[in-house]
Amino acid sequence: MPVIEAQNKPLAAANVNEWLPELVGGLKEGRVVPYLGPGLLDLIPDCPVPSTPEALVAQLTAKVTVPHKIRNRLTQAAQYIENFKHRKSVVGQMDEAFAKVPTASPLHDWIARLAPPLVVESWYDDTLVKAYAAQRPAKDWGQVQGLSQSEHFGTWTAFYDADGQLAESCSPAWKALVYRPIGGRSPASNYLVSDSDYVEVLTEIDIQTPIPAEVQALRKGKGFLFMGCRFNDQLTRSFARQIMKRSGERHWAVLPNEPTRMEARFLEENNVTRIDLSLAEVAALLCAS
Repeated sequence: MPVIEAQNKPLAAANVNEWLPELVGGLKEGRVVPYLGPGLLDLIPDCPVPSTPEALVAQLTAKVTVPHKIRNRLTQAAQYIENFKHRKSVVGQMDEAFAKVPTASPLHDWIARLAPPLVVESWYDDTLVKAYAAQRPAKDWGQVQGLSQSEHFGTWTAFYDADGQLAESCSPAWKALVYRPIGGRSPASNYLVSDSDYVEVLTEIDIQTPIPAEVQALRKGKGFLFMGCRFNDQLTRSFARQIMKRSGERHWAVLPNEPTRMEARFLEENNVTRIDLSLAEVAALLCAS
């Protein structure tokens, strides 16, 4: 397949006509997989749900007293609440935090209409799946979510059809699959959010056990386009690296700000080309294509 030649500098608006057509073509032809993070919610004015880990942990700790040193650390604060309140308290607070479904941005709707064979959606809100429900026939898409081992020991993922009904596996009729590796609010309140949730997954993820075979098959030979993601956290980097494993050779990330040292290392090690435009600018370019 044609590829964008590797560059030593980020892609920018100045030469957008050189790289955008191939990226858009890859998305439309299913050769590029959108990988979406919480930053996508920044495209939605007055978003009613937390759009960063910092905002989420602030909401969780507003109602439960946790030690000061972990008040700003999402996974540790969630673990404390789980240990001293109960797992149900964590789930209940997560449900409350993401109870409202934001109005989809034009980019959410564009992706839903496009319905590539695989999309990775790495936050807990239901904006994207609601956009799929509004834009796509129910029969041609489904989702698969990561499961907490504290609630589903021995079972790593669950498939759901467009109506939110549990499915035994990925239906052959589905033309599009939304992969939510850390879970989601709908339809079953599945959340990977506490330290123990992530420890269980990370113990196995290097041998790919928590990643559905269907996702592993769909990613082969594909590039990934990261939007609304940062890689300044080890968990984010670990998930992205393992989900990209055995995929294509070229990937892209919308990162308008200068990356941190660890982000730059991640981009270099995984052959991820940085797009030096804001997410809003890239969204406008994609939606106009």
